[in-house]
Amino acid sequence: MDMVSAFFYNLFMTVGAIVFAPALFVKAILTPKYRNRSGKRLGFALGARPGGSAPALPRIWVHALSVGEVASARNLVQELRRNYPQGIIIFSAATRSGESFARAILREHVDCFAPFPFDLLWSVKRLVSWVKPDLFVLVETDFWPNFLRELNRRGIPCLLVNGRVSESSLVRYRRFRWLFRPLFNSFQALAMQTEQDAISMRQLGVDPARLAVLGNLKYDAALSGSCVKAGLDRAALQIPEQALVWVAGSTHRGEEEIIFAAFQKLARSCANLFLVVAPRNVERGAELAAMAARRGLSAFRRSLGGAGEGSVLILDTLGELSSVYDLCDVAFVGGSLVPERGHNPLEPAVYGKPVLFGPFMEDFAEISRDLLAVGGARQVHDAEGLCAGLSLLLADPAERERTGRQAQGLIASRRGVTEAHIALIRGILARGARG
Repeated sequence: MDMVSAFFYNLFMTVGAIVFAPALFVKAILTPKYRNRSGKRLGFALGARPGGSAPALPRIWVHALSVGEVASARNLVQELRRNYPQGIIIFSAATRSGESFARAILREHVDCFAPFPFDLLWSVKRLVSWVKPDLFVLVETDFWPNFLRELNRRGIPCLLVNGRVSESSLVRYRRFRWLFRPLFNSFQALAMQTEQDAISMRQLGVDPARLAVLGNLKYDAALSGSCVKAGLDRAALQIPEQALVWVAGSTHRGEEEIIFAAFQKLARSCANLFLVVAPRNVERGAELAAMAARRGLSAFRRSLGGAGEGSVLILDTLGELSSVYDLCDVAFVGGSLVPERGHNPLEPAVYGKPVLFGPFMEDFAEISRDLLAVGGARQVHDAEGLCAGLSLLLADPAERERTGRQAQGLIASRRGVTEAHIALIRGILARGARG
């Protein structure tokens, strides 16, 4: 970003901060859960520096946007800890849900969970000075001009991992090329998921020497996640032992009504069918329980604990969906029947479960294409298609087993992506040490 662009960007950010400051202040006062987090993102009350003054090296700062990107980074963070046992690993997530999820799955591998700064010059400078990383690793997306510019100014190498460029993102990047091209070129290396992603970056003017195609970290993350169990079984969730279990995971508004209607229809011919609905926003548990009740369905919420009764479980908790996928007979991955860009179909597929998803899978376009190509998933386009796909799978155990086996085989064939990223990180850190 040149000086003129930087000036106008910071003018915009400053004016925006002034205009919205009263609303943000009121929100912080009324909702204490935001108060401490917002202050730290501004660079206040940071506490002791991560790792103190210990000479342990390197200091690696990994940042992910939200829950999906945190999940992608899980295996990479674990391998960083294994390869750099004396290093300091700092992890940040932009969203509150992402931070909560990171604390749940990465606490044994990370030295510090840091706030990620608002992209105001002074807050960026305070946070970067506090962390003092030797390397910054960005997972997939969350590009901020002042933050990247400050890292570059201090000579701190930046690496983009699991990079992807969706069709809608490419349109936006082209429209604001003056902003995004220098942002992308501020990375010492950009590890893209596919060759097409790399081609898109070259078309945007990114230096080809900075680009590498290393594959999708989500494949290794799925394998790693399947080894991390929450200790759940059907009894713990009050699921009848002989039930056929359908899990609808990471659902959004507009999908649950379709799911409940499909469940009612399918239950007429499958009396032992049990439904688990896991909303993407776990705070919607009460809303979904009321929605089910209006349809005459007996539903209970996982977050309330205790004994539950009914044929519908609302899984309104964090960190348990992966283990619950392991208990199901068939899975539907949400955010895909409504235009929410989809969620990760590998999460159930890694357990050998047949997967269904809708037409809106932009954020997982490569993975969904791969699963469909090997017969490891089915794509549905509406409520009728969802019913038909589920009915076929629920009625045919052999087809469920075949579909799940194909999905597992695909995931196993994509092993090794994390190791390729670790090799790239080693090279970057070695060049920094020599410099």
